[in-house]
Amino acid sequence: MIVVTGAAGFIASVVAGMLNQKGMEDLILVDDFSKMEKKGNFEHIRCQKRIDRNSFIQWFEDHSNEVDFIIHLGARTDTTEFDEAVFQALNIDYTEAIWRTCTRHQIPLIYASSAATYGLGELGYDDRHDIVDRLKPLNPYGQSKNEIDRYILRQEEQPPFWAGLKFFNVYGPNEYHKGSMASVILHAFKQINETGSVRLFKSHRPDYKDGQQQRDFVYVKDIAKVILWMMEHRPKSGLYNVGTGKARSFYDLADNTFKALGKTTNIEFIDTPLKIRDKYQYFTEANMDKLRSVGYTEPFTSLEDGVTDYVRNYLLPFKFFS
Repeated sequence: MIVVTGAAGFIASVVAGMLNQKGMEDLILVDDFSKMEKKGNFEHIRCQKRIDRNSFIQWFEDHSNEVDFIIHLGARTDTTEFDEAVFQALNIDYTEAIWRTCTRHQIPLIYASSAATYGLGELGYDDRHDIVDRLKPLNPYGQSKNEIDRYILRQEEQPPFWAGLKFFNVYGPNEYHKGSMASVILHAFKQINETGSVRLFKSHRPDYKDGQQQRDFVYVKDIAKVILWMMEHRPKSGLYNVGTGKARSFYDLADNTFKALGKTTNIEFIDTPLKIRDKYQYFTEANMDKLRSVGYTEPFTSLEDGVTDYVRNYLLPFKFFS
């Protein structure tokens, strides 16, 4: 059996759907399945069992001999949440418990780390193990992900294979429920339909023009492909960046959303709120050399193609990935 945690959420539901597409239906889905706004993400997924996240740790210990692989993508991902106790329970303690069972019973594990661990990028965006202790995440979410990376790198006893995947700015189907944490593409789609325009943050640095702040935007289908490849090939264990390796501007993102809708680009610029201005990232870009060096050769979807697919095949008809 393959366990997928966070299966009612954004990335994990796409991963589970892609596993189904590959003929894998012997799945255990783990999450809080009581939230009806997430129902469209998981109701179609063919699986053996759904388990509430609060019951899973004990279930896993009791049924570990039946589990072949763990894909642990469940986490609190809200970067505006500042209650560190929430992240301690849901991100740190929960992941450590899964790690211990995987180690004890020798079950391979893939878990979600995050590019949020890199903070303002003072040390770059290289997925090297020797810089993890020196990274300075900007919020409790990023700190919790970095704490897990640090914990795992300290462990002498390990599962037979493990990978911590540092996702960059993920966008794509099945994020309808995410509210303010949804991708800028989903927000742009809604703004265009409601007002005919998109609002982007002004630049407050002289070296960047308005709207030219850049992120490494990666399509969620590409994330799922990397995870399935790692399951099959099991390269050297460690932390791996998962982005495209090519930063693109927010202007490009908004412009391509207009194009996908067949509308004329109309972008307005607003001040970045003071409360986040000093921590606002102007550039992120994944160094993808490590993933490429272990044999991953698939191309990553361009921003143009990803936005077009997302808007036309999911947002406009209000469909979910399946």
